[in-house]
Amino acid sequence: MAAQRRTVLVVDDEPSLRLLCRVNLELEGHRVIEASTLAEARQLLAAERPDVVLLDVHVGSEHGLDLLDEIQSLDLATRVVLLSGSADVSSDMRSRVAAVLGKPFDLSDLTSAVAAVRVP
Repeated sequence: MAAQRRTVLVVDDEPSLRLLCRVNLELEGHRVIEASTLAEARQLLAAERPDVVLLDVHVGSEHGLDLLDEIQSLDLATRVVLLSGSADVSSDMRSRVAAVLGKPFDLSDLTSAVAAVRVP
């Protein structure tokens, strides 16, 4: 069975990480859009509805979890996968997202996390 094509929004302030995600997810057949700030992410979310958001916990000086709250308050079908350089992600936070990927992560973990997200 072929993997379901998804639109993935990568929200991270590190250009190299966004590129890594883009290249590997596009190789899996996904469409990838990118945001380096929460403001850019908000604009993209207003324009389209990605299936999955790969969201860094810390986007520059901003707190990525603020965007998680906004996505969930809008009741979008979008699922969030948190990217964290810290292993300190509470069980409550883990219960609010589809997955948590610790940085650095294996590329197979990245593609598996996106593939595992159930899209309505």
